[in-house]
Amino acid sequence: MIDLPASAAWRHLDARDGFEVVFARRKDGGYRFDGYSTAVEDGEVWSVRYEITLDGDWRTLDAHVSGASVHGPAAIRLERAPEGWRVDGRPLPELADCADVDLEASALTNAFPVHRLRLEVGASADAPAAYVRAPTLEVERLSQRYARLGDARYDYESPSFGFRAELEYDAFGLVLDYPGIAVRVA
Repeated sequence: MIDLPASAAWRHLDARDGFEVVFARRKDGGYRFDGYSTAVEDGEVWSVRYEITLDGDWRTLDAHVSGASVHGPAAIRLERAPEGWRVDGRPLPELADCADVDLEASALTNAFPVHRLRLEVGASADAPAAYVRAPTLEVERLSQRYARLGDARYDYESPSFGFRAELEYDAFGLVLDYPGIAVRVA
């Protein structure tokens, strides 16, 4: 297991103005992340709180996400089941091949596939995820691909959004620079 820092923080850039903080701890041979993200995006203010549990191989086991915006409060629970993901207790078959939960409000969640895949330099892999949108907390399938360019650099591509960027990670495998999205500040 990797000894992660007890906390980390990112400033949202370009796509939105805001901040994300997360607190990490070991739990049952895996990890537990408790985080908060607040932002102003397209003139709308929102906040998201998340609790995500991973096993020792960085596979997401469950996530509880709550949020608030001018549209009111919202909350969802995602749980891995033998047949795939359950969202608030109901199965979503379109997420069956998704190993990770990716939060639109979070730079942290881009660490999960990087750790789980353990790609060698020059290798690449698809990493579809159960994607939770902010601030609505709607869940959908996100197609994404990671290619390891160097020790701490990955080419990230999300065909779902027509987005591509080179992500830089620190020694703990946490995102340092996510161009157009976030930069690590602590």
